[in-house]
Order: sequence, then structure tokens, then C-alpha cells
Amino acid sequence: MNMTWYLFPLAAAVSFVWTASRYESTPLILQRATKLFLQILFFMAIILVVLWALSYKL
Repeated sequence: MNMTWYLFPLAAAVSFVWTASRYESTPLILQRATKLFLQILFFMAIILVVLWALSYKL
């Protein structure tokens, strides 16, 4: 199994713990945690593209 698949549950866990430590309302926690999860995945994708571009040999 590829190690990159572990990034999805890790990002979900980080976003839920981070958000739950700041808010008490369950709907608000779910809404903000989902947004944070997508932001984490987006920035990881940007970093992946940058690293791929730097390692690509012309």
C-alpha cells in the first residue's frame, strides 16, 4: 500500500482535533473541520506539484 494514502486520515484527524479544540457546537465543528480538511489537501497538492516540478529533469 502506498504511504500517501495515509495523508487523508491524518489530515482528517488533524482538522477535527484542531477544530474541536476551538468550538463546542457540533454543526460548526463539522463545517469548519471539513473546510480545514480541504485546505490541508489543497496545500499538500500544491507542495506535491512544486516538488514534482523541481525533480523533473528536462
